[in-house]
Amino acid sequence: MQLATLLLAAGSSSRLGGRPKQLLHQHGTTLVRQMAELALSLDSGPVVVVLGANEELIRQELAGLPLLTPFNPNWTEGLAASLRVGLNALADESINAFLVLLTDQPYVTADLLRQLINARQTTGRGIIASRYAEPAHLGVPALFDRRYIREFLTFTGDVGARKLIRQYPDDCAEVPFPQGSVDLDTPEDVARWQQAVRSKP
Repeated sequence: MQLATLLLAAGSSSRLGGRPKQLLHQHGTTLVRQMAELALSLDSGPVVVVLGANEELIRQELAGLPLLTPFNPNWTEGLAASLRVGLNALADESINAFLVLLTDQPYVTADLLRQLINARQTTGRGIIASRYAEPAHLGVPALFDRRYIREFLTFTGDVGARKLIRQYPDDCAEVPFPQGSVDLDTPEDVARWQQAVRSKP
């Protein structure tokens, strides 16, 4: 299976007071570089990192990695614009499916991404989503068959992968990701995450 990965890294982190969440550090590197390296480690196809706010700072963090890094001039619109830019960057690529990742889910691992790929191969479903523990729902990281590209390109506003996951439950399989609900939108989110990291034995 030829698989592309879209890493959406265009947001301004406005609820963090403009502090780019993409540049928060974990395991000695920034979240955006860590996520890009995870995607590359799959060795399954092209990796696209969509940039927007703080473009130059984030681009510097990705130096030396074999990525496509298109700029989303409409990043203030929300997720839909970044999905369109990322998918259009893949227009000349021969792919069967694509993964959608965000930069603010610090517990994503390469093993989780491989589980999503394996579930696609074993179930044949067109959507493979992550199931969070709290609150219990399906979300990203998620894998989509290429037949869904056309629908993603029609999205507008702050609408992303979850819309299609909800829209096509009969074509959706799931992989457990209990920590998927941990994201880093606010200073309080970051403080809780950092405390959890420090308290791990």
